[in-house]
Amino acid sequence: MSKKEEYEQKTEQLLEPIIQKYNFELVDVEYVKEGSNWYLRAFIDKEGGITVDDCELVSRQLSDLLDEKDFIPDAYILEVSSPGLGRQLKKEKDFARNLDKEVEIKLYKAINKQKEYVGFLVGYDNENFTIELEDESTIDIPRSNVALIRLAFDF
Repeated sequence: MSKKEEYEQKTEQLLEPIIQKYNFELVDVEYVKEGSNWYLRAFIDKEGGITVDDCELVSRQLSDLLDEKDFIPDAYILEVSSPGLGRQLKKEKDFARNLDKEVEIKLYKAINKQKEYVGFLVGYDNENFTIELEDESTIDIPRSNVALIRLAFDF
């Protein structure tokens, strides 16, 4: 396990009781370097959407725990936020929650000369995502070929 994965996993463990206490959902935790700064980001959600006050509440409690446990030696910026409308779907619970919803998929390698698909997520397993296209046909897209999958939004 890389240090990045270890820090993300330990942070998730610290967050879990806080998230459960307020009936929030932990969407994701990431530890990334952008420019010269490290960021520890926690993405949370709840039915009806997360507010700035919710983020502040979780951030303060998580910050105290991180200071107490002190397992990340690098200086970093802590951010707690909503995953946003265009968030990437990553976990099994994301796929289950978004079955029968319209998704956008970007591919590493083209299938039928296309590298992007928009359609309804009608199924998934360990190997493929099954998408129903506009013409009501379906296509299986191998997970290994998916660069990004997220909810599709019309603006």
